[in-house]
Amino acid sequence: MYKYIKKLGPGLLFAGAAIGVSHLVQSTRAGADFDFGLIWALLLVHLFKYPFFQYGPKYTLATGECLLDGYKKLGTSILVAYFILTFATMFTIQTALTVVTAGLASTLFGITQNTVLWSAIITAVCMVILLIGRYKLLDNLMKIIVFTLTISTCIAVILAVPNSAAPHTFSQVMPKNDIGIAFLIAFMGWMPAPLDISIWHSLWALEKKKTIPDYSVKNTIADFNLGYGSTIILGILFMALGALVMFGSGETFSASATLFSEQLIALYTKNLGEAAYILIAVAAFTTMFSTTLTTLDASPRAMSYTTKILLKQKDKQYYAIWMAVLAAGTVAILLFFLSEMKTLIDIATILSFVTAPFYAIINFRLICSSHTPKQYHPGTGMKVISWTGLIFLVGFSLWYTISLF
Repeated sequence: MYKYIKKLGPGLLFAGAAIGVSHLVQSTRAGADFDFGLIWALLLVHLFKYPFFQYGPKYTLATGECLLDGYKKLGTSILVAYFILTFATMFTIQTALTVVTAGLASTLFGITQNTVLWSAIITAVCMVILLIGRYKLLDNLMKIIVFTLTISTCIAVILAVPNSAAPHTFSQVMPKNDIGIAFLIAFMGWMPAPLDISIWHSLWALEKKKTIPDYSVKNTIADFNLGYGSTIILGILFMALGALVMFGSGETFSASATLFSEQLIALYTKNLGEAAYILIAVAAFTTMFSTTLTTLDASPRAMSYTTKILLKQKDKQYYAIWMAVLAAGTVAILLFFLSEMKTLIDIATILSFVTAPFYAIINFRLICSSHTPKQYHPGTGMKVISWTGLIFLVGFSLWYTISLF
């Protein structure tokens, strides 16, 4: 059992990065607005994205190199495109996650209502964890965080069941009005996470291999399946919380993720009693802190690795430099561009949607190429899901683009 737990890590880091706004805000809203009627959408998008996420760690353990090395083999232009896209979105994404986490910290701990100050504190705490503990501490910490998150959310759902007054149905629905369709697009686009997280997972798998030499393809697939399964279960649990506590309540929710989170905790407390407050607050804060922490590690790790490949300086380390750049950029946006936050998030969201097919195609092409040993090529079943997923993602991105204009 100990050996099994020891070999867990990258998959749980994936879960920590994925289970964020998509679950706390989007899944809860899906339950609040549509009861249990969008479970089909949650399961479908997990199925179609599964292969492209899985190919990241699988390629790494099959070849001993990161997905980014594979991108370079397919063409330098692909790696340059990845660098530009990541640089264009990482500051906004990190700021958005940190702001939501800061709002929850303010609600949970009090002390101060200053969001910028809380954001700076959270960023500093995350940097200390990552720079002092490095990957090993992050790996061990995430096992505790995902366990805490799952247990606290499960208990909250159990408490919500007898307190739910509205009648519920598991009939699946397709939104018909413009607002409902727009929500469905956003819900599926961010669930469980943008596809570039496959690169982060690949890098974490590479780090895991350094600490456990016998870490194999079989280990990483089992680890990934556990993490991916966690995102499905927690997605359904947060949807259930939204349905059981909010559906039919008549509550109008703020478009701001921070205010929404505060309303979320307040409404749970009102419906489930003060005793549930700490459970909901811990679940919500743990959700967002884990995402903020893993993203602050992953973006600098990916940019550092990409920089080394492009500059042909494999022996140099740029991790701490890129982390400092990301932290400084996050604080700068909070101080000077907070009023433009919605526009910046819209840009990052659009890029995440429209680039999903790019990452899916490249990952599928790489895992099927001569750069991957033939015994690790996907089987017929995975190829069918991959091709279906590609059609879904391309169509989905076109649908999203058309809906914007």
